[in-house]
Amino acid sequence: MVRLVVYLLTIALIASGLAWLADRPGTLQIAWQGYDIETSVFRAVVILAALVATLVFLWSVFRALWNSPAAIGHRLLRQREKKGLDALSGGLIAIGAGDSALASRYALQARKTLPHEPLTHLLRAQSAELAGDRAAARRIYEAMLASPETEQLGLRGLFLEAQREGAGEAARQFAARALKANPKLGWSSTALFEQQCKQKDWRAALATLDHAKKSGHIAKAAADRKRAVLLTARAVEAEDDAPDKALAWALEAHALAPDLVPAAVVAGRILASRGNTAKAAKVLQKTWSKSPHPDLASTYAHARIGDSTRDRLDRVRQLAALNPHSIESPIAVATTATEARMYDEARRALEPLLTDRLTQRVAMLMARIEAGENGEKGRVREWLARAMNAARDPVWLADGVISDHWEPTSPVDGRLDAFQWRVPVETTDGKGSEILANKIDELIAIAPVAGTPEAGPSEPVKASSVDDIESKLAHSDSDVVEAEPVTATVKPNGAFPEASVNGAAGPLPVADDAATASKRPSPDRAPAARPDAKVFVAPRAPDDPGTDPAEPELEQPVARRNFRTVN
Repeated sequence: MVRLVVYLLTIALIASGLAWLADRPGTLQIAWQGYDIETSVFRAVVILAALVATLVFLWSVFRALWNSPAAIGHRLLRQREKKGLDALSGGLIAIGAGDSALASRYALQARKTLPHEPLTHLLRAQSAELAGDRAAARRIYEAMLASPETEQLGLRGLFLEAQREGAGEAARQFAARALKANPKLGWSSTALFEQQCKQKDWRAALATLDHAKKSGHIAKAAADRKRAVLLTARAVEAEDDAPDKALAWALEAHALAPDLVPAAVVAGRILASRGNTAKAAKVLQKTWSKSPHPDLASTYAHARIGDSTRDRLDRVRQLAALNPHSIESPIAVATTATEARMYDEARRALEPLLTDRLTQRVAMLMARIEAGENGEKGRVREWLARAMNAARDPVWLADGVISDHWEPTSPVDGRLDAFQWRVPVETTDGKGSEILANKIDELIAIAPVAGTPEAGPSEPVKASSVDDIESKLAHSDSDVVEAEPVTATVKPNGAFPEASVNGAAGPLPVADDAATASKRPSPDRAPAARPDAKVFVAPRAPDDPGTDPAEPELEQPVARRNFRTVN
């Protein structure tokens, strides 16, 4: 519309000018080289305009003829580019659809029409990957490294190829190079961090995490959690060799993530070993209120060196009161009461759990109580049988793998902070019965003993089912006597477990009277062992600093190292 108005205005101005010249006649005379030309001004202007128009037309024709080869080449190039872009578009669509043959055909066409286009390299590499030609894909990605425009694309492609082939060190180098070339890249920092965690390079992972946090690639809350896990991993590794550094790292991790159990356990253990009971208790109480765990209860009970078993029971009662609704609270009280041989209190603590909340660990505790208090073989066997079919207890679980201790990364894919304390849906190794039966050591360790059989080389007791446990218990026919906590071993030839207390050794006696036999489940009704059963393996308590003065003194050999019991 604007152009039309301008055109009409121009025509109007030209017409007005010509009319103005026509209304003012005049004569124009030119004398040059013997020629005398005389004409009117109006005619002279018209002739001049026609001459200028002719010159412009001739110049346009000449320029068009001069530029015609370039114009033809440009037109052909445009058609070629259009054909190449169509090939790129079709190839990417074919890759998305999974059509490797069509993608390869489009990649070949794109290479002919647009050989230097970065998208052509990408299409060729991805079509090679789709066709299964990994070597060709790597060659294409390596060729991309020569150009600054495609270097980042090539590094990412090589990183993904290294990941697919399981070359962790190569993947880490590619990610590090990409991050160095462009620190603002999000994928490179994330990939480098994951590779460092898989290789357990905690120091480098912390540096990469700080860079990602500063660059805004990770949220503050997620970064704090990951940093706490990394610091805890360093603290666990350095607890024996560098306790000062381990304590600093554990306390920092506890401040970042108060619900992280391993950080609180390490910090509490080191603080307690140095006599700082108040600070150790504060750390453990804070974590217990958020995430109750048996390790916390065990460390808290032994946080003060020199306490008797009754003193430890009082401390555990205070800890349990901080989180009374958790199942770990009554279990912790019952465990400590059993160690103090206060079986009535242990029963009262577990009584609310025996109906609707019975777990394998609770049933095992009841078996320990029966063995330690009465030594009734039938009752012990009954609780062991119930443990085989009871609900599972929480365990450290990551990607279907159950571990008896916390690990910072998953054993499957190396993912950080993968282990969670929760009840497994099902076991993955089919060794639940064996793991449960191995806990007979804890039962025998508090059972009454009598006699002093010949000592010999020993190994931990192992049983694969309830029937194995019953057969081992049936080997003993001695009278029931009162005894202190003992240490159970078994001879390599498969003899019945031996027990020692105060330097004496003897087989585990079990009462075999009519009353006990009536309570014993019949063999044909005994529940079958579940091969998928898997229960929590109770943590080893720190060393017992002593016994209650009112109780008979026992010799309890211990091995101390930074407030941690070692085998």
